[in-house]
Amino acid sequence: MFNWFRRALGKTEENATVENQPASSVTEAPETPDPEATTKLPPDSPIAPPEPEATPEPEPKVDYLAWAKTAFQNIQARQAPSLDTPTAAPEAVNHPTENFPSPVIAPPPDNPPTPQDSATNIPEAPSQPEISVTTAPDSPPLPSPETPVGEITDLTVPATPTPTTEPDAIPLALDEGFLWSAEVLASQGRRPEDVDLEEITWLQKLRQGLGKTRRGLVNQLKAVVGRGPLGADAVEDIESLLLQADVGVAATDKIIQALQTKIRQDALPADQAIDYLKQILRDVLEEPFQNGYDPNFAPQKQRLNIWLMTGVNGVGKTTTIGKIAHVASTSGYPCLVAAADTFRAAAVEQVKIWAARSGVEVIANPGKNTDPAAVVFDGISAAQSRHCELLLIDTAGRLQNKQNLMEELKKIRRIVDKKAPDAHIESLLVLDATLGQNGLRQAQVFAEAAQLTGVVITKLDGTAKGGVALAVVQELGLPIRFIGAGEGIKDLRPFSSYEFVEALLSS
Repeated sequence: MFNWFRRALGKTEENATVENQPASSVTEAPETPDPEATTKLPPDSPIAPPEPEATPEPEPKVDYLAWAKTAFQNIQARQAPSLDTPTAAPEAVNHPTENFPSPVIAPPPDNPPTPQDSATNIPEAPSQPEISVTTAPDSPPLPSPETPVGEITDLTVPATPTPTTEPDAIPLALDEGFLWSAEVLASQGRRPEDVDLEEITWLQKLRQGLGKTRRGLVNQLKAVVGRGPLGADAVEDIESLLLQADVGVAATDKIIQALQTKIRQDALPADQAIDYLKQILRDVLEEPFQNGYDPNFAPQKQRLNIWLMTGVNGVGKTTTIGKIAHVASTSGYPCLVAAADTFRAAAVEQVKIWAARSGVEVIANPGKNTDPAAVVFDGISAAQSRHCELLLIDTAGRLQNKQNLMEELKKIRRIVDKKAPDAHIESLLVLDATLGQNGLRQAQVFAEAAQLTGVVITKLDGTAKGGVALAVVQELGLPIRFIGAGEGIKDLRPFSSYEFVEALLSS
């Protein structure tokens, strides 16, 4: 079981948990020398010249190809038990054949017949086929009461569920996508033996989802930085490219100011321009963590966590809840869903379908147009009685200009604060990446009503431009908690700024 909430994210392993760090990576603080313990030299002794400081040795470069091969072999080894299961079938199938008499060649008689006897016994030769006639009814193709047909049928049954265990499994191949994903993970300090196939698959989907933006942005950036050291004209061209990628005016201005400051200090070679741009984008995405938000976003163990999902109609709130429930349940967190979207037709049935895929129960009211706050109240009571660690609340989609619906959202938040005062509460806004800059105004109004603490960006696999993530962080000051790049239940994962930028700008 792979825990997505506890995996090491980011360029370094500073935020990684202890179980994800190798034992050798934990370094102890150097002991400070005791001034009293130092030996004192006599006054007339010559002063020794200071020893030259040792120049630090450069860190060895990681062999990404060898790293990828090791990770590939480890993943194959973990998948070996599932691949070895069908191979045991031939041994079991051959077992019933031991009950069948195998054809035995008759031994020669003690007294060999003379030529005269053999000539006289020629008409009796057809008696030999009786051996084949007697064995024919006992052969497996023909049914008979003595044949253990039931044993053969039972032995073939265990092989049939194999395709249904992982219906959407992707074939493992050491291809270009695997090598790129391995390089991204190795650059974050991950160990090849700790990498899971789900991480490789997710990075490939993320890169594929941002492919349209990446191909247009990277190719033009290479054309700009290929002219030589960055100048004023090149910076203006980069500014235009960022605006076309839905980065937004505020985020673009901040990025351009950082580039201009770097250019004033020293000339920026063409081969370092894109790497420096990646660092600026990561700083923009991680800026909320410097303002008090926790970079490690995960449900707290031994405590009730309530995540309130908000957003307008059609952004994918219900689908996102089903995917988050899958991430939580597979990561070892008991989860429950409260279907408080009582305004939209078939909303409760939809969330039940998604929850059933993850094996999560749903608290819902069978009536129509019931009070959403009442459903939230019942959901909190059920989560407390069942000792669940995560309660996901699905709210009705509402427009930011509908004052009565926004007041209903405030009422739900008051119920949550009153019913579960000791719970850890998160209010997440689900944004459709295809809306681009139009989603920013929605987010600003929702931030006032729902006390937002994070953003979930969905539908990055379509015509969306990946730069909208930078605009959301810069305009709202909220961290991105999840990102979705597909319609499958495994196509939404916790957000990593390093992986996102690499998928956006790596050629």
